[in-house]
Amino acid sequence: MKAFWRVFGYVWPQWHRLITIACSALLISILYGLSFGTISPLLTVMMGSEGLHGWANRNICSHRYGMKFYVPEQLDFSDPNNPDVAYSLQIAKVKRNSLAEQAGLQQGDSIVGAGSSLIHESKDKIPSGRLLCELATITNVESIVIQYRRIDKSGRLETVERELQCGPKPFYADYVQSVLRFVPKERTRENKKDAVVFIILLMLVVTAVRCIARFYQDYTAQKVVYTSLAHLREDAFRHSVEIPVGFFAKEGASDTVSRFVRDSLAIGNGVKILLGKALREPLKALGLICVAMLIDRNLTLIFLCGAPVSVFILSKFGRKIKRAMKRSLESWAKMLGKLEEVIGAVRVVKVYNRQEYEHSIFKGINRKLLKQQFRIAKIESATGPILEALGMFAGSAGLVIGAQWVFGGEMQGPDFFALLFCLGGSAESVRRTSSVWNKIQQANAAAQRVYSLIDQDPEVEKPGAYELTALKDEIEFKDVTFTYPATDRPVLKGINLRIQAGHNVAIVGPNGSGKTTLANLIPRFYDPDSGQILIDGKSIHDATLSSLRSQIGMVTQNITTFNDTIAANIGYGKSGATREEIIAAAKRSFAHEFISPLPDGYDTIIGEQGSGLSGGQLQRIVIARAILKNPAILIFDEATSQVDADSEAKIHRAIEEIMQHRTSLIIAHRFSTVITADFIVVMDDGQIIAQGQHEELVQSCPLYQSLYETQLVKG
Repeated sequence: MKAFWRVFGYVWPQWHRLITIACSALLISILYGLSFGTISPLLTVMMGSEGLHGWANRNICSHRYGMKFYVPEQLDFSDPNNPDVAYSLQIAKVKRNSLAEQAGLQQGDSIVGAGSSLIHESKDKIPSGRLLCELATITNVESIVIQYRRIDKSGRLETVERELQCGPKPFYADYVQSVLRFVPKERTRENKKDAVVFIILLMLVVTAVRCIARFYQDYTAQKVVYTSLAHLREDAFRHSVEIPVGFFAKEGASDTVSRFVRDSLAIGNGVKILLGKALREPLKALGLICVAMLIDRNLTLIFLCGAPVSVFILSKFGRKIKRAMKRSLESWAKMLGKLEEVIGAVRVVKVYNRQEYEHSIFKGINRKLLKQQFRIAKIESATGPILEALGMFAGSAGLVIGAQWVFGGEMQGPDFFALLFCLGGSAESVRRTSSVWNKIQQANAAAQRVYSLIDQDPEVEKPGAYELTALKDEIEFKDVTFTYPATDRPVLKGINLRIQAGHNVAIVGPNGSGKTTLANLIPRFYDPDSGQILIDGKSIHDATLSSLRSQIGMVTQNITTFNDTIAANIGYGKSGATREEIIAAAKRSFAHEFISPLPDGYDTIIGEQGSGLSGGQLQRIVIARAILKNPAILIFDEATSQVDADSEAKIHRAIEEIMQHRTSLIIAHRFSTVITADFIVVMDDGQIIAQGQHEELVQSCPLYQSLYETQLVKG
């Protein structure tokens, strides 16, 4: 979970929103419990005889003194054997170590007098409702005198007078009693109907407020999530352009894109669930359990006995789903990579009739993803039913015991049903959170992938690196050896080369000889395994990257344009370039001649992969970008195979112009470029095997002679 919790570095700064979320969730929990708490009084008023005031006072006395009273039913009032049922409080249960037990009260005793309502003669009778109110509302005294009747050992009914210590009122007592002032105390049919309407209206008000709180919690949580993801993606992007090029060569662009898109969404879902359902539902369950505990603590604990097993199962399933989700995200990245590859090369796929071949490869990747998704679905689908079954077993045990207590008179029917509603509601809230842990584990797996990108070491500058001044004398490769990451075979072996400032150097050699790798070491896309690259006698490893790369312009075979205007693509070479400078660079690269006739001119959008323009036109735009930068060092990889003859000639003229009075390193494919170069370097198998002028190399180097006759483009 370490990776997932790191995401909260973007969440905590939004503390004011988190407070709103927490307060809303807490309010929802309280109101949810209050909604269920109205079930018992509603059933009592509708089914019982004591009324709403009697129900409230009885529960206050139960928590204050630790004794429960028997609530007589309608039939009890017409029982000739129990004529005093309306004038006494019959004790159904006394809790251990309670104030009632300390006063000597026992189950079966009947309280007939309390406080200011005492009997003085055997014929005196005080209504049970008045006695209940006396016990519930008395304040500012340490004890109250009570009178109760009990059958002694000889079978005679005796009246006993004792002092009962007055415990503190329950926290809810004053609030309940102040609300009940609006409900008449008389237990008439009309008053009972009014009490039911009052309770239902109260439930509606509570529900409305709870729904408003739910809206604010969900809306604020989503604002937190989207803000956090925006900052996370910004930091990931900022870091992506700072890490070495070798990372993308190893991992692939599609995998990185998948981390930005698919993985960040999975992280967002995890945070959203944690700030929403994972916070709200447990609090709702806790609120209902608290209400259930107020009704009957022992029975509630019986219902909760399956909780430890549920926690163990969630933990076990969470670890499984984390592993499956990580493999699933990796499969997603591979699938995106294959899609990008095939769609980008769809013409090649069609012309070689390789549709079925590509489909079989894609099918293999997709089926692997499907297998992981099935595994995740299996775990998620099993979590809910298993937790539900555990809850049912614990609930059944509590149901049997509770029924016995009701039939034995130790618990009232409305209280029992209210407790069932509360525990059922809490079980439903827990069931809704059964998938939360799995979703968070999925988010954790996604966070690991995103942070594996962010945690990549950026390109390193030596502490105290100096600012490299403009090239004056020479570039020197001094015994340079280089091996690509994750490979064992060196690509460059002991390279020693000097390039004089202002000279044009052509590098020739067969494919895979190390020409492009040699050029990529100059801007420090990679650092050599050994040896040094010096500019004017100073190691580029000791210079700042910005001062080094500000002197270098690159035009590669793989034409790179951005989904922006033509002006923006050219202006990319110089920050803050004016329109006049952009047009001047375009004219020098012969790009102005095809840009100006376009309907939007320089404001024409270059689509994805340069759609709408030919390869030669795009090449000239890229050359204009390099011209605008006006670099001291130009690295150019000729790409004659992608352009028509007219574009090829204009590109060659543009390159000849830009190379004048500039240090140029050209990976040459054209004969004309080679013979006009000041110096020619011949490479093979990562080594420089010859260097010199064209005439001497044709005579002295067999490989160069072969390249000259077979590979170099004559033109």
